[in-house]
Amino acid sequence: MSSTVLPGSRQIFLGGLAIAVAGAILFSAKAIVAKLIYRYPVDAVLLITFRMLFALPLFAAVALWKARSEASLSNLDRVRIVALGLIGYYLSSFLDFLGLQYISAGLERLILFLTPSFVLLMSFLFYRRQVNWLEWMALLISYLGTVLVFLHDVRLGGSNVGLGSALVLGAAISYALYLMLSGELVSRVGAMRLVAYAMCVSCAACIVQFMLLRPLPILFQQPAAVYGLSIINAVFCTVLPVFMTMIAVARIGPATAAQAGMVGPVSTLILAEPITAIQLTGTGLVLVGIYLISKKKT
Repeated sequence: MSSTVLPGSRQIFLGGLAIAVAGAILFSAKAIVAKLIYRYPVDAVLLITFRMLFALPLFAAVALWKARSEASLSNLDRVRIVALGLIGYYLSSFLDFLGLQYISAGLERLILFLTPSFVLLMSFLFYRRQVNWLEWMALLISYLGTVLVFLHDVRLGGSNVGLGSALVLGAAISYALYLMLSGELVSRVGAMRLVAYAMCVSCAACIVQFMLLRPLPILFQQPAAVYGLSIINAVFCTVLPVFMTMIAVARIGPATAAQAGMVGPVSTLILAEPITAIQLTGTGLVLVGIYLISKKKT
């Protein structure tokens, strides 16, 4: 007798996939917002500090709610959450924003697009996860679409394009590691609780970094536009997408959630500039890749 996929299970998978795609689009928009902020006298340290300062109250509220309503964590889980906070949204975000000072938003998204490959490779090497042909095909098609869309950005060079690319590549590797480690914890700790705790750690690390590297009065001497854009960066490009990503990881696993995020690079270009025929073609290929992922049996 052939096995069938239960409708309820299928709905959960497709719902998780939709959440992952929406989170990827919001998260990708941070590159556009960062470029707008960089028009003012703001560096990566100040940019990420504002991002985390405005995001911290929301993450702290969720963390306190979860701490009061759920059982306490083991010491080992606490250590792991601290490590996740430092690796995922502190180190990865800082390297990403630092690299954005030297390369375009399009090229940044292209490099971050390597994240699913790193997740799949880590899954294969460390967890012996079998990667089926459908996942590889989805990855290949989406790579083709993204490379097609951003080919002109790769050709546009600058004196520091190598440095910026290396920094963003480090961000991609860090985020892939974060997804792998969070996949282990999310089933025990819970998606909302895990991301709230990890992000509080990340926010604290960014604030400490600022206090060590910059004078405090700078926080109060910025144009109004910097504060407004930073609030958008914090709420819509940080808080919402990180919760959505964790929920997606809990439903469909870290590798599939990372692959669903492949829609992010194309969405960045669509948000950044007018759409051309090449961009539409690349978008179509990425969407085909996402559709192939949705056909995966659960």
